[in-house]
Amino acid sequence: MKKILFVFVVFILNLNISFGQERELPNINVKTLSGKKFNISNLQNNGNPIVISFWATWCKPCKKELNNIAEIYNEWQDETGVKIVAISIDDSRSKAKVAPYVNSSDWEYEVYLDQNGDLKRAMGVSSIPHTFLLNKNNEIVWQHKGYVDGDEYKLLKEIKKLQNK
Repeated sequence: MKKILFVFVVFILNLNISFGQERELPNINVKTLSGKKFNISNLQNNGNPIVISFWATWCKPCKKELNNIAEIYNEWQDETGVKIVAISIDDSRSKAKVAPYVNSSDWEYEVYLDQNGDLKRAMGVSSIPHTFLLNKNNEIVWQHKGYVDGDEYKLLKEIKKLQNK
């Protein structure tokens, strides 16, 4: 009986830790497409929401998600002030494909490279696409793994919820 009680208490404590707190961005450097270091904890958007999307050039659902959002991104910005940040996890073998792909896609996003996977690990990203939504205080308030057509509208709904807070 003591074991069951102990397991139950540990489970409840983990729930409070996992779901009771909003997380801040880690203090980790990534690189811009031009090779300059940028600390991800310095992301800013004048108190408006930020979306961080982890992706790779070899990930078809990732590219589909970011391309679909790109088509309506200007409307989203006008409506909510949101900023999209795309974090490529392409490694040394495929990182050379990132800039040409981004340039040919006409993305208006900030794009960073996490080729060593430090940010990916720190944020608990195990599969891509993995999307995070940050509130005006740069706290992670929502996340989503994977992509199917229409998920971008679920994301927009979550972004709009932040406008009322």
